[in-house]
Amino acid sequence: MPRISRILLILIGLLLAVSIVARAQTGSSRVDVLTVKGTINPVLTDYISRGIEQAEETGASALIIQIDTPGGLDTAMRDIIQSIINARVPVVVYVSPAGARAASAGAYITLAAHVAVMAPNTAIGAATPVALGGDGEAPMSEEMKNKIINDAIAYIKDLASRHGRNAEWAENAVRKGISATSQEALQLNVVDMVVSDLDTLLSQLDGRQVTLIDGREITLNTQGATINHVKMKLIEDFLYTIADPNIAYLLLSLAMLGIMVEIFNPGLIFPGVVGAISLLMAFFSLGVLPVNWAGVLLIALAFGLFFGEVLTTTFGLFTAGGVVSLVIGSLILFKGASPLFKVDPWLITGVTIVIATVFAFVVNRAIRAHRKQAATGREEMIGKRALVKVSLDPEGTVFYKGERWSAISDTDQIEPGEEVIITAVDGLILHVARRQ
Repeated sequence: MPRISRILLILIGLLLAVSIVARAQTGSSRVDVLTVKGTINPVLTDYISRGIEQAEETGASALIIQIDTPGGLDTAMRDIIQSIINARVPVVVYVSPAGARAASAGAYITLAAHVAVMAPNTAIGAATPVALGGDGEAPMSEEMKNKIINDAIAYIKDLASRHGRNAEWAENAVRKGISATSQEALQLNVVDMVVSDLDTLLSQLDGRQVTLIDGREITLNTQGATINHVKMKLIEDFLYTIADPNIAYLLLSLAMLGIMVEIFNPGLIFPGVVGAISLLMAFFSLGVLPVNWAGVLLIALAFGLFFGEVLTTTFGLFTAGGVVSLVIGSLILFKGASPLFKVDPWLITGVTIVIATVFAFVVNRAIRAHRKQAATGREEMIGKRALVKVSLDPEGTVFYKGERWSAISDTDQIEPGEEVIITAVDGLILHVARRQ
C-alpha cells in the first residue's frame, strides 16, 4: 500500500506540473513581427500575406509590420492593404528604426493599419502618384491626371478615416506631396503613437482596443508578449533581391552576352548555361517590375546587330548601331515609372562599355579567322610547295607530304625535281604553278 500511495502521489505531482505549464503557456501571448525594408513589389505582397495568415492560424495576439520604404508599385500596395484590412488579427504598422520612412505607398500602408506607430526621427508622406504620364510615355491629359489624383485621395482618406486619423493631412499628402516627421505626425493625429523600440511598443499597445473588419473589438494583450520574428523564406529573399531594376538589367545583359558567346563558341557550355539561367531570372524580374517592353526589344535588337557584325563584318556599322540601341533601350527600360524603378546611369555606362569591348574582341577574332588560311582539310594545301616526280606536260605527278598526287600545270612544262606551288585543289587533282 505505501508503494501504491507513492506512485499515486508522483502521478498527481506530474499532472499538476503539466497543468501549471499549460496554464502558463495559455496565459502568455505572442506577437509576430514582419520586416519590410525596400520597395513595395509583388514578392513583398506574398511575404506579408503569408505572415498575416500565419498569425491568424497560430493565434498571435497581434502582427507588427516594421516598415522602411521609399514606396513602390500601386498594385502591390493595394494587395497589401487588402490583406491588412481583412486580417482577423490586429495589424500594427511600425515605421522603424530611427531614420526610416514610410513614403508614397508606405504612407498608405501605414494609414491602413489598425494601429499606426512611428519611431523617433522617422518620416511619413509624399504620397502623390508618380506615374502621371510624360517622361517618355504618351502625354496624359489633365482630365486623366485629375482622375488618378482624385482616386488616390479618396483611397487614402478612407484609410485614414477608418481608424479616426487625420483625413485632411492624408489628402494633402497626395495632392501637395507633403510629409511629416514622427512628432508632427503624432500631433496632427496621423499616427497613434511614437515609440523608440519594440519592447516599449508592446508595453504601450497592451490594453488598447482595435476594431476588425468584421466588427469585432479586440483588446490587445501584449504586455510581456513573446516576440516572434517571421523572416522571409530563402526563396522569397532571393526573389525580392532580384526584383530590382538594376539587378534585372544586369541579368538581361548577362543573359544576352552568355547566349551570344555560346553561339560563337559552340561547346563551351558554361556561358550558355549561365546565359539561360540569367534569362529566366531576368524574365521573373521584369515580370514584377513596371517594364517598358520597347526598351527590352531595343536591347534585344542591339545584340542582334552585334551578331550581324560578326557574320557580315560591316566594319563597325552594326556595332555602332548596336551600341546606340543598347543605350537607348537601357534608358527607357523602365521609363514612365517611379524614379525608384530606374536603372542607374553609371550601371548603363559600365555594361555598355563591357559589352562593346567583348564584341569588339569577338569581331576582331572573326575577321582574323576569315583572313587566315585554313589549317586543316584540302584548303590548307593551297600555297604550299610540292616536288614534281613525273614531268608536268601539263599533267603529271607531284610529291606532297609523302603522298603522290596527280597534278596539272597551270603554266608551261615542268620537269621532275622542280618545286611547284599548289594553286588549287580539284577533287584528287592538284593545280600547280612553277615556283618563282
